[in-house]
Amino acid sequence: MKRSLLRAREYENELSRKIPEEERPVFHLTPCVGWMNDPNGFSYYKGEYHLFYQYNPYDTAWDSMHWGHAVSRDMLHWRHLPAAMAPDHLYDSFGVFSGSAIETPDGKHLLMYTGVRKENGAAIQTQCIAHGRGQNYRKYSLNPVLDERDLPEGMTRNNFRDPKIWQEADGSYRCVIGACRENRLGSILLYSSADGYRWHFESVLAENDGSFGRMWECPDFFELDGKAVLLVSPQDMLPKGHEYHSGNGTVCMIGELDAERRHFSYTHDQAVDYGIDFYAPTTQLLPDGRRVMIGWMQNWDTVPLPDRVEHLWFGQMSIPRELSIRDGRLVQKPVRELEAFRKNRMEYRGIDVNGEITLPGIRGRCAELFVTIRPADPEKLFQKFTLFFAKNENYWTSISFRPYESTVKIDRKFSGMRRAVIHQRRCLMEGTGGELSMHVIIDRYSVEAFLNDGEKVMTATFFTDPAADGISFSASGDAVMDVVFYDFFLNDIGASASRRTRSGAARGRKTETAAGAEL
Repeated sequence: MKRSLLRAREYENELSRKIPEEERPVFHLTPCVGWMNDPNGFSYYKGEYHLFYQYNPYDTAWDSMHWGHAVSRDMLHWRHLPAAMAPDHLYDSFGVFSGSAIETPDGKHLLMYTGVRKENGAAIQTQCIAHGRGQNYRKYSLNPVLDERDLPEGMTRNNFRDPKIWQEADGSYRCVIGACRENRLGSILLYSSADGYRWHFESVLAENDGSFGRMWECPDFFELDGKAVLLVSPQDMLPKGHEYHSGNGTVCMIGELDAERRHFSYTHDQAVDYGIDFYAPTTQLLPDGRRVMIGWMQNWDTVPLPDRVEHLWFGQMSIPRELSIRDGRLVQKPVRELEAFRKNRMEYRGIDVNGEITLPGIRGRCAELFVTIRPADPEKLFQKFTLFFAKNENYWTSISFRPYESTVKIDRKFSGMRRAVIHQRRCLMEGTGGELSMHVIIDRYSVEAFLNDGEKVMTATFFTDPAADGISFSASGDAVMDVVFYDFFLNDIGASASRRTRSGAARGRKTETAAGAEL
């Protein structure tokens, strides 16, 4: 094991002990210590879910990208393992960037990632392989396996990253990788391999015509309910109504794959998340057939906030979300595993709301709410309905619905943040007739709202003092509300959420790959 990885493991092992459990979310994954961004290597391996992530253990800011590592049996109880990779070779000396993972037929865990080096001040990006059996990983001696020689004409070597790998029914491998032409518009490239080590260019699977930002990061390509689905995270988006916002976004395209031409075309596009904090999602097909997605629950435009220095960690992953297609649209729901940890059910039906009200027993910073709101008189819509949470006399975060405008807004401007960054986002909810259902999950420092049975999702983070745990409801006009509320079993989930495996890093034996090269 190289010294840089051993140093990272020693550092995280020492510093993570200083983070009290109550300073972390209860069931959203945070870094062991330091900084977290994109989810990497989401995979099912030997009976556990593995999730790696972009990681800087030494600071709560992006720098010196490593791969952090956590495992879970239910995607809610996460246990940190020692850091999986550090920038310790020439080809990844500037960072071990995003990638994916898969189990090979011989029982190994294969990681494919982007290695970055600097050359005359420019970042040169190549694709690399590492291999292990669940905890210690060794880098392939013939890395990089893809470099600028494997790019089609017109693509730049400075924006060639984020491989997503999968295995075909015949046992061969495919991966999609984000790339960029000299005109700064993104493309998704398709590569194939017989063994997972020797890769060949197949096609330009999809190209950005300027409709969705510039560079497309973190691609994912899969089949869902009989349709081909491409997820990308574009940089430098321009706004488009309430569908897309400016800056870094997430886009889902649903369409068809032309298998002969190896080209994807789409007939529907939509934002993946309509809130403030969601980026770089990745998916995994579970053994039971569900397609589940996890995203980085943060926004590049707000990460410089000084509020984060109060903790020794920064960055969270979203709750895992089950995906499906309904009426041609991507639908997302929280993984059903969460249902096992509900307690203290409170239910209210037919509550009249005009002005602000609270309900006995409904409060907390780790809670789940099912709220349905409708007009008291179907012929007369109310003006506005608002759900307030993480609330005290000074601070709150809110989700509001204006039926006349058909908009839902998430708003954290009163959550205690000290900078005028992005605090509000809206989405359209048309054809509701003034009725809206919200499935809201609150976990200490975040909220995820699933609207109308997962038709749209809005996500935001906040760092309000945990003592602000009030929940209230408000309407301008006459509305009627149904509420179902749950606490969660905090001890059952939180006790192991950030527990580490502290075993030392074993030096793996020399092994030979199918390509005959040492790992």
